[in-house]
Order: sequence, then C-alpha cells, then structure tokens
Amino acid sequence: MKYIYEVGDIVQLKKKHPCGSTEWQILRVGADFKLKCTGCGHEIMVSRTMVEKNSHPPASLVTIFY
Repeated sequence: MKYIYEVGDIVQLKKKHPCGSTEWQILRVGADFKLKCTGCGHEIMVSRTMVEKNSHPPASLVTIFY
C-alpha cells in the first residue's frame, strides 16, 4: 500500500538532520516536497522520489499486531 502524503503530515526520514531530529512536517506537496524540520525549523525542497524512498509513514498509521 502506498501512502498518500498531505500538507501538515509529519514524516520520519531515515537520516538525521544535523540538529538531531528525524521528523519533518510537509509544507508543500507536488513533484517536489517542501519540508520543515520539527527540531530547528529549517526548510528544504526535495523531490517526491527522495521522500517516498527515504521516509517512514507517520506513527499514527503504524499498527502493532501481537
């Protein structure tokens, strides 16, 4: 199942930002994504493929099965 990214979602990337945070808030969705670091507020523009390849779905969507 492919996740649909929306503005306002928090995604967790595989690599840490220099500030130590791995969570980013999505500010813009399209061919490119505009992301804002939740740790320091730094904003970046990255391609959609980079986000899809290097992110985990938001914690609210992760279901734990026992």
